[in-house]
Amino acid sequence: MLQFISRRLLLLIPVLLGIVLITFGIVRSIPGNPCVTMLGERATPEKCEKFMERYGLNDNVVVQFGRFLTNMIQGDLGTSIKFSRPVADIIAERLPLTIELTICAMIFSTTFGVLFGVISALKRNSFIDTMTMVGANIGVSMPVFWLGLMLAYVFALLLKGTPFFIPPSGRFTAGMTLMSLTKYWGLTDISGFQKFVIDFMSNSLLINAFITGNWKAVKDGMWHLILPAVAVGTIPMAVIARMTRSSLLEVLGLDYVRTARAKGLIERLVISKHAMRNAMIPIVTIIGIETGSLLSGAVLTETVFALPGVGTALVNAILSRDYPVVQGFTLVIAIIFVLVNLIVDVSYAYLDPRIRVE
Repeated sequence: MLQFISRRLLLLIPVLLGIVLITFGIVRSIPGNPCVTMLGERATPEKCEKFMERYGLNDNVVVQFGRFLTNMIQGDLGTSIKFSRPVADIIAERLPLTIELTICAMIFSTTFGVLFGVISALKRNSFIDTMTMVGANIGVSMPVFWLGLMLAYVFALLLKGTPFFIPPSGRFTAGMTLMSLTKYWGLTDISGFQKFVIDFMSNSLLINAFITGNWKAVKDGMWHLILPAVAVGTIPMAVIARMTRSSLLEVLGLDYVRTARAKGLIERLVISKHAMRNAMIPIVTIIGIETGSLLSGAVLTETVFALPGVGTALVNAILSRDYPVVQGFTLVIAIIFVLVNLIVDVSYAYLDPRIRVE
């Protein structure tokens, strides 16, 4: 197992190089001049020349790529053209929210998706099965932005003043503040990767609140995540439900399940101990794919609920030709996506002992 994980981590290097190279080329092929985009009407030839010189954009593309790789190996993702801030600081601000939203959305979609899929498979061709699959098809078909607006309209407007009210936007209630973990731990001189980790934890509302014992902030943060998590998790839930039903029905028709029933095992054990374990392999695959896709940022959901996450930051960076930010976010998302796929691959050996990852 350790050899398998080591090989996959080594293969991560050429994968990331390929992603960086492709992203580097695509971003620079976008029509438009970063100087004109940033300065607008003030973009005179003299100012643009100084602008391009300052950020090294007037160098050969090969030279720019080599410089980026050198800085990346040293842990420097560059400086944002638009904000004149280190890209690592922007990632540490935006990524925590996206990860929190992804985790909550996948908990919601996995829990209800697997539950509905199992119920539908066990009640095959019944009214419950039909209604569950109709609901799954509707869930797949609903646009995320429309669902988000409808959820906000119902729970924040129609149910305002009732116990069912849920905040429609923002990460936490106005006036609530988080404590900086550098001050909490008394850290004064930190830099590099350590600074990135501390900033990441400080900007993650739930992690910060747990560490500092601010349980009011934990409750408030979870409360604000309900609507966006449901909105972004509805489509994965429907996909998981359909996959669970299909996979479980296939397994229930196999010989070893009939043998388990013939031996007198109760139906609950037949389903949970024998059928579901083998049926989970395609389900886990779908969960991994959906998790990776959500980590790249749910742009529409973040826009509807006014959440400062990865998706909106990445779109704004592309529109403003902020090359370092686009490259930095793409690199981090690629690393997380590959690691999620690694976890999925390792889980196969646990779910089915016949699979040997070596």
